[in-house]
Amino acid sequence: MNRFLRLLTMVGVLLSALQMPATVHAQDGIDQIDHVIILFLENHTVDNLYSRLAGVNGVESPGGQVVQVDKDNTPYSTLPPVAVSLKYDGFGRPIDTLPGLPDPRFPKDLPNAPFLIDNYVPNNVLVNTPVHRFYEHQLQMNEGKMDKYVAWTDSGGQPMGYYDTTKLPLYPYARDYAFADNFFTAAFGGSWLNHMWLVCACTPPWPNAPAEYVAQPQFDASGKLIGIDDNEEWVVTPDGYAINTGVDSFYAPHGSLPDDHRLPPIDLPTIGDRLSAAGISWNEYNGGWQDALDSATDQPLPFVPMPPLSSHGYFQPYGPGMPGREHLKDAEEFVPDLINGDLGAVTILKPSPSFDEHPGYSVLQQAEEHAVLLIQAVMLSKYWENSVIFVTYDDFGGWYDHVAPPEVDRWGPGGRVPLLIISPYARKGYVDHTLYDTTSLLKFIETRWDLEPLATRDAAAADLTAAFDFAQSPAAPSAPKPVDSQDPRPAAPTGEQTSPSQPRSSVALIGLGVAIVLVLAGVAIVISRRRRRSPSVTDS
Repeated sequence: MNRFLRLLTMVGVLLSALQMPATVHAQDGIDQIDHVIILFLENHTVDNLYSRLAGVNGVESPGGQVVQVDKDNTPYSTLPPVAVSLKYDGFGRPIDTLPGLPDPRFPKDLPNAPFLIDNYVPNNVLVNTPVHRFYEHQLQMNEGKMDKYVAWTDSGGQPMGYYDTTKLPLYPYARDYAFADNFFTAAFGGSWLNHMWLVCACTPPWPNAPAEYVAQPQFDASGKLIGIDDNEEWVVTPDGYAINTGVDSFYAPHGSLPDDHRLPPIDLPTIGDRLSAAGISWNEYNGGWQDALDSATDQPLPFVPMPPLSSHGYFQPYGPGMPGREHLKDAEEFVPDLINGDLGAVTILKPSPSFDEHPGYSVLQQAEEHAVLLIQAVMLSKYWENSVIFVTYDDFGGWYDHVAPPEVDRWGPGGRVPLLIISPYARKGYVDHTLYDTTSLLKFIETRWDLEPLATRDAAAADLTAAFDFAQSPAAPSAPKPVDSQDPRPAAPTGEQTSPSQPRSSVALIGLGVAIVLVLAGVAIVISRRRRRSPSVTDS
């Protein structure tokens, strides 16, 4: 929270110290964008967050409510009770050996359909983090049927929940600027692999990974994926590609594993390499980066050390003492760089876990309020008139989405996630239905600075320019009216009837719910984002 207050203070400094230029110097097309900022949040789908944004294809749209079936393809009569998962015990056991706890905040017999989470838990209170791993994700989507999110989760019916969009702090920006509702993650599964795709459009090879790290997916005679008895250790495909969160970086900061259990530095080109070779300035900012380097991690639960997930930090040119290392910074340096005029042409910005929106340890409302401060900081800076802020999510987080991704290759695309395009030249109040994925962000950068593509996927990707109108009068910075906040305290009952937002049981049950929130925060941090301090790994 101290970091949040410091950021608020910095935004105040910007407001008092900087003035917006009176005029915008017109340029042609995409060349009017001199600064690309990618704010990389975590673990939500379009259906989960933006179903109530006008014009978006969400769960309340025709076809948005896909009946969920079990592993034998039998429809559920009602959704299984929402569970707080304790299945990832941190020592590499199969995920089905430990049961989850029922979450008393949700009814036990929810209909087999998407449900509004706000009716039971407001968006300023933690919820559980569902499983979101490479093979499970594909099984959940069930060859595009999108009907096994519940069958292949560890959280009961929770993946079918969605939030009231109009109560999200980022909603005014999605409403007033451009929003892409056909933007998919580049790869199946969780955070780590999609962080790699964000910078290299690739799945890193690990041909000689330790045997205990090699997954054992189950295929039928035709080669169709039919199951996996997953294990936290399984982060590599049978043919030697790293796929799941928990892969430890060879370079610091990393966990305490021996060298032969950490991924060797990746020898593949990155967008940072391309930018550096062209003389284009860039930086990657990671929350908790300096603390991790100093072995003084400051995380939501301080007793859990967790090195940050740096994308470029896994690649050869970015080790300690190497020239590329200067591009890797702590997220706390982003706003000072705005103030001091040191913002690079391309920025990748990853907030600390407290503010990255990851369920289980990051409170949705608080994280989005932090994102709003970052957006306002850019708007108040001298860079706004020639900038675009892409706000998107690294992975689907285990949440349901009814739109199937296109079939491209064995890695993805994966889940459909939100993409907000905030810029003076973004189309105003526009929902872009163009097909995109994470590599479209690379394509935009490559198009703007005439860079060579990194791989086939980014070479073929749409470049996001459909969301812009470079002929329009550039929008001035704005501070959208705050959305209605949510109060986690239940309203006092006014009669015999109890509303969904009121307590549904005794004080003891409410106490259990509070205890579960605390437990899932600890469990999620340990399992979902932790670098390996022990042989265990988890999804993020």
